[in-house]
Amino acid sequence: MFVGYIWVIGFMPDIRRVFGYHGAEHKTINAYEAKAPLTVEGVRPFTTAHPRCGTAFLLTIVVLSILVFAPLARLPLGWGLVARVLLIPVIAMLGYEFIRFSARHINNPIMRAVITPSLALQSLTTRPPDDSMLQVSIAALKRVLEIEGNLSVE
Repeated sequence: MFVGYIWVIGFMPDIRRVFGYHGAEHKTINAYEAKAPLTVEGVRPFTTAHPRCGTAFLLTIVVLSILVFAPLARLPLGWGLVARVLLIPVIAMLGYEFIRFSARHINNPIMRAVITPSLALQSLTTRPPDDSMLQVSIAALKRVLEIEGNLSVE
């Protein structure tokens, strides 16, 4: 249902535009991490997929929730509800750490296979950006880097 919902809303013009900005964000981050010039020409060739994407995090949380909560279905309603609420932070932590781990080991063929569904899902939540979207994304990243004192790429 989640994937179907994302697919359907992707046809709405406003959401398509949002997904274009999402693609611009990924291209810009990929360029920055590759130490490419933060210019439209420098960013344009990069992919719209990124291993630490929020979309990947959401899919990871959905899968972890199924794996963790399925055995709790046998608990009485009250205990099951309490257990689920208490486990939400644990699932979020596991998902976060998995995303970080998978990004660090992206070149491992096994890890690449494990995260392929997350990268595929990003094809629904990103669109190829136009140059104006890339300019916005580049300006936003440069401002963040400037604020953090990390503007080392011009």
